[in-house]
Amino acid sequence: MPETERHFGDDLANAVERTGNPVVVGLDPRWEQLPTGFTGSDRADFSTRADAYQKFCKEVIDVIAPLVPAVKPQAAFFEECGPAGMAALAQVIAYARTKGLLVIFDGKRNDIGSTAEAYARGILGRDGQSGWEADAVTVSPYLGADSLEPFVKIAGSRGAGLFVLVKTSNPGSHMLQDQQVEKGPIYRRLADYVESLSAETRGKRGYGIVGAVVGATYPKQLAELRTVMPQTWFLVPGFGSQGGTAKDVAAAFDQRGLGAVVNNSRGIIFAHSKPAYCERFGDSLWQEAVEAATREMIAQLRAETSAGNLAAP
Repeated sequence: MPETERHFGDDLANAVERTGNPVVVGLDPRWEQLPTGFTGSDRADFSTRADAYQKFCKEVIDVIAPLVPAVKPQAAFFEECGPAGMAALAQVIAYARTKGLLVIFDGKRNDIGSTAEAYARGILGRDGQSGWEADAVTVSPYLGADSLEPFVKIAGSRGAGLFVLVKTSNPGSHMLQDQQVEKGPIYRRLADYVESLSAETRGKRGYGIVGAVVGATYPKQLAELRTVMPQTWFLVPGFGSQGGTAKDVAAAFDQRGLGAVVNNSRGIIFAHSKPAYCERFGDSLWQEAVEAATREMIAQLRAETSAGNLAAP
């Protein structure tokens, strides 16, 4: 395929500015949490579950597409349903694209050499460049630089991007990421390397195509990493259900309100079952609950971070 003139870092900045907010909605369908009407039976087979996931996620997209810049489908929940689930994931990604959303394929992929290259070729790039046609993918860096280089090369040639795990939101991340090596913890060593890749691929808007996953649940480390990674987009998980707040993620942004996108999965797509929304909406009005939760998150980020400097759409 010919090289593209698109640049993921610039595309993400443009999408955030167009919508006036940095919210990413995570598409993590869970059978036991779907609204009534999608499940029918607790004993449904994999194909039935996959169909329900596809329908549910498409209806989530219908609500949030006019509001946010991107979605992040979590491949694991679709893979759990086997081949039918993967077919459903493909349909969800394609539908998100038709609605004008950027798509971050959350699969924590990686390997070395030709296998890493195959992952990158298969996931990254629109318009027939890849099988999955995603705009970006999450990548684990723990096999080393030669496992990341194929992703960077292919992403750059296809107008796509990647987000490298640097300081993740889970409580157990300290076991490895916080371990001290020469010149500080491992996450700082990774941060320096990712920033160098971002600098090498920097676009017109000031950010590269190689981003970092940095959790909202570690606000001090997030602030530290923003200081040492000025040209790196952050994908920030951990908001909402994991305890992260708008104040916790404030340091992730530059003064324009760019530099970070903040993911919320369960807190939005299953808002109908949350205390703040269940009495007002419940299962029968679950899409209205999705919209209300999305708008509330947008409002919080605009009030507590420099995302408030983004022009309202």
